Amino acid sequence: MLLTTLGCSGSLPGPDGPASGYLVEADGCRLAIELGSGVLAALQARHDPFSMDALLFSHLHPDHCSDFTTLAVIRRYHTDPPHDTTEHRLPVHGPSESADRFARAYAETAEELLATDLSDVFEFHTLVDRAPFRVGPFEITPVRVDHPTEAYGFRIATGSATLAFTGDTGPCDALRTLADGADVLLSEATWTHADDRPTGQHLSGVQAGELAAAAGVGRLLLTHVAPWTDKAAVLTEARGRFPGPVELVVPGGTYAVDEPVVRVIGGHGN
Repeated sequence: MLLTTLGCSGSLPGPDGPASGYLVEADGCRLAIELGSGVLAALQARHDPFSMDALLFSHLHPDHCSDFTTLAVIRRYHTDPPHDTTEHRLPVHGPSESADRFARAYAETAEELLATDLSDVFEFHTLVDRAPFRVGPFEITPVRVDHPTEAYGFRIATGSATLAFTGDTGPCDALRTLADGADVLLSEATWTHADDRPTGQHLSGVQAGELAAAAGVGRLLLTHVAPWTDKAAVLTEARGRFPGPVELVVPGGTYAVDEPVVRVIGGHGN
């Protein structure tokens, strides 16, 4: 299983890369997770945007989904697509209001909205807490987490590897179930630790490290660090609470999930 970071800036695109977006690949199957601001450009630089087998959204804040409308433009209006996009609709798995929210973001007028649901080129599926589903070789289990909107983390498993992704969340009991024994935990760490941080929103480096230790994961990858947050400080916090390997993901980095040590195959960053 390979994890590729298309974007990892928390809350908005940063000066060195897009907001949230990832690819997970195994056995020729390509799963996209999130499509935040700037991610579609990064995807096109690496892959054919028609090559995704499914798309997952943890929640519907713009830094995780705003490029979806431009993906709709590609799938509806590309002059030379590799296949008929109405016969091969892209499966989209997201929170309960996904289809309606994306249609509203895409439609230019109220009149157009009446005739727009985007189901001509997308096949929408609603996530259900703890209800697993399959995409190719992946068994995907969404787990409801603690965020101001309906939000999920994903546990993604094949026969040889397990990746846990927190999405955006504050500390909650569900995260332990999500991450339990995973080979790699891809955890948000939006800010440094402080007792007066708002609850039910995000994790600090301390909290990401504590989660990794409590869940007994193999490795911890930190993501979603806000542009105004000191990345080195977040990394130091996490390493102080988790004795295993800890890294900050970088835009364009590809990580082998099923290897005993993190191997960054490509990418750039600090």
